[in-house]
Amino acid sequence: MPNAAKPVALITGVGPGTGSALARRFAASGYAVAMLARDTARLSALEAELPASKAYICDVADEAQVDATIARVRAEMGHPEVLIHNAVGGGWGTFLDIKPELLNRNFQINTMGLLYLAQRLAPDMIKAGKGSIVTTGNTSATRGRAMFAGFAPTKAAQRILSESMARDLGPKGVHVAYVQIDAVIDVPWTREAFPDKPDDYFIAPAHIADEVLHVVEQPRSAWSFNVEIRPYGEVW
Repeated sequence: MPNAAKPVALITGVGPGTGSALARRFAASGYAVAMLARDTARLSALEAELPASKAYICDVADEAQVDATIARVRAEMGHPEVLIHNAVGGGWGTFLDIKPELLNRNFQINTMGLLYLAQRLAPDMIKAGKGSIVTTGNTSATRGRAMFAGFAPTKAAQRILSESMARDLGPKGVHVAYVQIDAVIDVPWTREAFPDKPDDYFIAPAHIADEVLHVVEQPRSAWSFNVEIRPYGEVW
């Protein structure tokens, strides 16, 4: 049965880095956390660690899966008050090198996934007169580097969709924000890719989660939309 004492935060892309950190941070702050990802083993381990959390296997690019998962979340946990879209589709290559399928798949995850989730969750937030929708992004949302032709267009579309949502939902009491992470996130594969870099070259997933929670908890008189975070030494 839903736990009425705890607000529900639905987080997509709960992987070993930012997603897990977000789940831990919101759980520690009194939220019941609905954790969405495609990896069963990873979610099961985190569910055992966080008593108020529940794991849901869901590909956010699949509209039918999104519908089924949200129905389960509502029945088992209640109506989400917070949506954090952290799931991401990526890949590298110039526009001459990439397969069109890569760009389309990334668009389905990054942009259409946000649309599917927001269309289903925002009406309850509007009715309640409160709620937050936060998307985690990166600098590809504002610049198209040559090797990011299959990725950057989808993040730019994601940011613009978020802005359209913010202009629509803000006056209705729902806070929409885009947190742009201008950094290399500290996870095992990035440490392997940059073995000579010092610790402060990376951004800690826990610190990303802290900032997302801060955005969610901003007072209505001072809401942010574009939020940029980076390590102090990052060149920008």
